[in-house]
Amino acid sequence: QLQLVESGGGLVQPGGSLRLSCAASEFNLNHYAIAWFRQAPGKEREEVSCESISGRTATAADSVQGRFTLSRDSANHTIYLQMNNLKPEDTAVYYCALGNIGCGYVMAYWGKGVLVTVSS
Repeated sequence: QLQLVESGGGLVQPGGSLRLSCAASEFNLNHYAIAWFRQAPGKEREEVSCESISGRTATAADSVQGRFTLSRDSANHTIYLQMNNLKPEDTAVYYCALGNIGCGYVMAYWGKGVLVTVSS
């Protein structure tokens, strides 16, 4: 069964760091655009960062520029989101996703999400 499984979330103080992982064991990550989205309480889901299939192009929301880094380890079928200098407004459920076409298009596969809470 094709599935994505996120891990690494939790409670962190403002200014702290977390690394989210997304296990994609049944996927050849070289064939997909990869992305992280998030949904904060009472808000719509937003794209955090996306990398094209080729890996040559990456985008990130203005709110996370310079703080979050998306990466893929194709050999180990894992996607990462390194989050530094976390802020309370980063509190959300984070989802990893894979796309057949590319960034900016509907994603084909989604994880169930992992909660990140930034609070003192």
